[in-house]
Amino acid sequence: MEKRIAIIGAGISGLLACKHTMEKGFNPIVFEARSGIGGVWSQTIQSTKLQTPKTFYQFSDFAWPPSVKETFPDHKQVLEYVKSYAVHFNILPRIRFNCKVTCIDYVIPGDKDLPSWDLWGGTGWPFSPTGRWNVTVQDARDPSVPVEVYQLDFVILCNGKYSDLPNMPEFPLNKGPEVFNGQVLHSMDYAAMANDCAAELVTNRRVTVIGFQKSAVDIAAEVANRNSVNHPCTLIFRTVHWLVPEYFLTLTFKSLNRFTEFMVQKPDQGFFIWLLAILLSPLLWIFSKLTECYLKWNQPLKKYNMVPEHGFLKQISSCMFTVLPANFYDKVNEGSLILKKSQSFNFCKNGLVIDSEETPVATDIVIFATGYKSDEKLKNIFKSGYFQKCITESSAPFYRECIHAQIPQLAILGYADSPAILYTTEMRSKWLAHFLAGKFKLPTIKEMEADVKAWEKCMKYYAKESYKRSCISVLLQIYCNDQLCKDMGFNPRRKKWLLPELFAPYCPDDYKYLCWQT
Repeated sequence: MEKRIAIIGAGISGLLACKHTMEKGFNPIVFEARSGIGGVWSQTIQSTKLQTPKTFYQFSDFAWPPSVKETFPDHKQVLEYVKSYAVHFNILPRIRFNCKVTCIDYVIPGDKDLPSWDLWGGTGWPFSPTGRWNVTVQDARDPSVPVEVYQLDFVILCNGKYSDLPNMPEFPLNKGPEVFNGQVLHSMDYAAMANDCAAELVTNRRVTVIGFQKSAVDIAAEVANRNSVNHPCTLIFRTVHWLVPEYFLTLTFKSLNRFTEFMVQKPDQGFFIWLLAILLSPLLWIFSKLTECYLKWNQPLKKYNMVPEHGFLKQISSCMFTVLPANFYDKVNEGSLILKKSQSFNFCKNGLVIDSEETPVATDIVIFATGYKSDEKLKNIFKSGYFQKCITESSAPFYRECIHAQIPQLAILGYADSPAILYTTEMRSKWLAHFLAGKFKLPTIKEMEADVKAWEKCMKYYAKESYKRSCISVLLQIYCNDQLCKDMGFNPRRKKWLLPELFAPYCPDDYKYLCWQT
């Protein structure tokens, strides 16, 4: 009997999962709540563009078109590229648009409790002879239409980290948005607007943006460019982060090679690799300090009290890598962008009260660019309280960044952060497709849990309190890919000669032919 596979989400991870499972002979169903593909790239602000050089943000078997000359294409070019990929590999007929998955429930005949397995799903293989997932689907356009329930053998969650469930701070009674006369929204809502609507919303209005990650600085720069000094944009943040120019990012990606990874401690490493990392680790520290010195020299950080308290290496280890928008500090200098560091603030009738200032910040619109509740979003899709606890009560990463040891017949793609998310997700899509095709078996549950604990310990060593379970492969992209290749039975060494193997960067092209190997 043909195994039925459901893919939830038609963003980049969903398209990759569909393409690679199709190559292995499966006929997956893709449920997408929106009317189109592309995920976050289908709804983003006008000025958004890649933070990854396109050579590292491309499908291994589908190159960027020659017409795209830019190193960092804008969001329109990225979306067109993604759509072309879906058309080229005939993915669109597999997608059921406007179908929102509201719940998934693992069922075993006889309504028995979940067994205490030693092997994942009882066997270590992808499919169970008894267990199934019931996937409840609702019409996203008309909630009054009766829901449909599909019974499937395997579920791949690709519903994304950066959508649907915004992280909004809580305020004391009578000090929150309810007392504010202006408009309050999340960056998600701003990004969902058409460009002309977003422009109309902020033009000639006093706008305050909360946050200091990519969305925050991009929106603040966009508003400042639009309104200039007549209606300056205020950016309020708790923590300053290192912002790097585009050309520096290009050089950084070119240095992502095996030699640089020798400087990083790895989980379950042998004595020689441990000793090598100890001996080379000063080079990593020197790189971090030189980068900090360069950014202090290149940007007026001291002038505006914008020198971060943490090191550059710690920030990278925490997957916080933000590109400096063009002319960002020029806007600060001319007065069209106002920077305010504050640990807390409250709303008042006409604006915001900053903890360290007597005079409120007068504003008409407040945009929270404060991220998303990705774990809670992931948890909410499960009907089982046990599976919900599996997600929320552990800080350990997923096995190979896509498998939870206690949740059978399910994989999670697109959750892992990395310097190049498409690259990371594609490798795991290939690994997952090989697993579904029965090419290898998972280790025991205890072995998988020991593995993720080792990764957690390793990454906490570098990220400290900023550790996130989704941020594992940022310092060890090649090492992680080596593990995936070994699982699939392929040679992890993808270069032809020793020197390129050690000192040339690894990029998607190096893994192009994995999808054709059996």
